[in-house]
Amino acid sequence: MRFDSNRAWTEATEIVRANRAVLWAVAGVFLALPVFAITLLAPPPEAPEGADPRALMDLMGAYYTQAAPWFLAMAACQLIGTLTMLALFTDRSRPTVAEALQQGVKGLLPTILAQILAGFAFFLVAILLIGPASLAGPAATAVAVVLALMGFAYGVTRISMVAPVVMVEGQRNPLAALTRSWRLTEGNAGRLLFFYALLFLGFWITVLLLGGLADLGLRLILGEQLGAPLGAFVAAALQAVMTIYFTAVYAATHRQLAGPSASNQASTFE
Repeated sequence: MRFDSNRAWTEATEIVRANRAVLWAVAGVFLALPVFAITLLAPPPEAPEGADPRALMDLMGAYYTQAAPWFLAMAACQLIGTLTMLALFTDRSRPTVAEALQQGVKGLLPTILAQILAGFAFFLVAILLIGPASLAGPAATAVAVVLALMGFAYGVTRISMVAPVVMVEGQRNPLAALTRSWRLTEGNAGRLLFFYALLFLGFWITVLLLGGLADLGLRLILGEQLGAPLGAFVAAALQAVMTIYFTAVYAATHRQLAGPSASNQASTFE
């Protein structure tokens, strides 16, 4: 089946409109709040003046090592929120938020394991590409890095249906979920990659512009002490909106690629 990006986007926006009553609560608790908490509880260090790149790398490395538990907790919360929204978007039984949350928690481990398996495969391919190329000199290494990045983008696109497969089709085997996603995206990887990249670029530019303007305005009006955390909250809220639409896009894309007969398929448009 040929992927239709216009249809996917139209259905995604309809999904969001049909579920907007419950989306903001889920997104606020599981998407925006963890990001906001990170900015308050584990803010990144300020770079000292005149620090050389090596010192900056060491500083950021120490920061991320120390803050790793916070970031892992944030990632888990956001993934639960995403899976919960997928359940709300696609389950025929019209679950309550509590029921969708239970489904999201059940889908958490298979989704994480699938991501770990995929990450290990990508890492192995990158090592096989870059390792031998590094022996041939900087030019070959640069080419290998570019090829590895292209392969990573391609691979991420091919496994982009893992979460919908887990939540919509009820597949709890991580390897089977990866295989199913790979089959669903077969023949559409280029169109999907272009669609995802276009959406990400558009949303990210919007988030940066609006978030930056809001942060600057709040700091000027309310002062640094109050304006900075409020600006961080606005940025977190904008990122949550972006995630809502991307989750809806994944749901609509899965519906299109899998067909309306897929198990537990949404009746949003029926």
